[in-house]
Amino acid sequence: MGKTLAEKLIGEHAGKDVSAGEITLASVSVALTQDGTGPLAVKQLQKLGLEKVANPDKTVLFLDHSAPASRKELANDHMTLRKFAEKTGAQLSDVGNGVCHTVVNEDYVSPGDLLIGADSHTCTGGALCAFSTGMGSTDVAIGMALGKTWLRVPETIRVNVTGKFPPGVYPKDLILHLIGMIGADGATYKALEFGGPAIDKLEMEGRFTLSNMAVEAGAKAGLIASDNITREYLKRMGRGGEWREIKPDPDAVYERVIDIDVSQLVPTVAYPHTVDNTRTIDEAVKDHVKIDQCYLGTCTNSRVSDWAIVARMVKGRKIAPGMRFIACPGSRKVQEDLVKLGYLQTLIEFGAMIIPPGCGPCVGVHGGILGDGERVVASQNRNFQGRMGNPEGFIYLASPATVAATAIKGELADPREFASTLRSLGTVPMPHAPKKKAAKKKKAKKTARKKAKKTVKKAAKKKTAKKKAVKKTAKKKTAKKKKAAKKR
Repeated sequence: MGKTLAEKLIGEHAGKDVSAGEITLASVSVALTQDGTGPLAVKQLQKLGLEKVANPDKTVLFLDHSAPASRKELANDHMTLRKFAEKTGAQLSDVGNGVCHTVVNEDYVSPGDLLIGADSHTCTGGALCAFSTGMGSTDVAIGMALGKTWLRVPETIRVNVTGKFPPGVYPKDLILHLIGMIGADGATYKALEFGGPAIDKLEMEGRFTLSNMAVEAGAKAGLIASDNITREYLKRMGRGGEWREIKPDPDAVYERVIDIDVSQLVPTVAYPHTVDNTRTIDEAVKDHVKIDQCYLGTCTNSRVSDWAIVARMVKGRKIAPGMRFIACPGSRKVQEDLVKLGYLQTLIEFGAMIIPPGCGPCVGVHGGILGDGERVVASQNRNFQGRMGNPEGFIYLASPATVAATAIKGELADPREFASTLRSLGTVPMPHAPKKKAAKKKKAKKTARKKAKKTVKKAAKKKTAKKKAVKKTAKKKTAKKKKAAKKR
């Protein structure tokens, strides 16, 4: 019987054939925790006398939820994780490096991996065809220390996506449409497996958005096959050698198959206070919902392509009167690219406030907390009551394009009004693509350095040998003189 991606990936780490519904012990490739959940994990390990990590190179502690620390208690939590990293050799991704689910996929996760994280959006790694899932702090702590975890192999819902994304419609609209269709509990403890012609052509940044929000339908993982697009992404991240092709079997058995034709979709918005409370933008604009704040950021939609969409839409324009626009790069790498491409400057000129890479506003820790009765349109993944720091606030979820259109108009707006600025998916330049010339130059420099070192060592060796020979000759002469003196 054929295997789904979930069965293949878990089976590989369990060292045996597994099927949906089975409970198994599996080896952990990568483990992550962040400053909200990490201190709890560390304390659990201390209590158990297990203050160690099985794989220091692939255990990553992120300081991203309150970055920089917004109060002394959180600064102390940062100190706890820094000390733990120093003691165990675990990797520390410090303040300013970026959001855990962006950075871990840039630097650590590869196709075929099993990633566990003490954060529900760890499922983002499924876009790289790694079984990536969120767990509680204690489970992740044990996985970090022992390098193993237990899993129930999830049943899989296959989402077949066909058609071509129309202008103004993006992966965020697709995933909001899906969640609105099946409900916030429609895939509880299932794996969502995305495939079909539209996914085959979708760039990695869009795939990350889909996998990231799988958990908003209750899913344990959001998986996408590893293909040439995966390989190109890993090359850009300098990790091309870690690629391998992984696909589900043609005769894999799915619990359910959902077919979606993206060419029929329109921009979609999730209204407060649940992600499955979705409406099309056609319905939303009729409500004339005044918006106080727009937010571009988070692990869902703050990669280069997201900023490219917004920058093209707002270039040469000014923010709506009374509107606040907060923009946050997903990682330091993303931030560097935004500077190179000029997108950061474009947003500043538009009227945006740029904050350091991190999670702050999304989790309501700092950087954009709402006032009573205020409304925000955000590119994030959750709109639960109180999510952005105030139970009296109202959060609307949308794509970066809808966020930009709203920031221009001051109320929920249709990005298709700005059709002339929108481009089809997959056309965004990626500055992190390694250049062959630069790689050759680097290699040549390395070889030259090695050669120079060898030459210096050889010369030093010759010099030492010469000195020894001179000393030996001098010694012989002295001995000869003494002998001659005695004879006299």
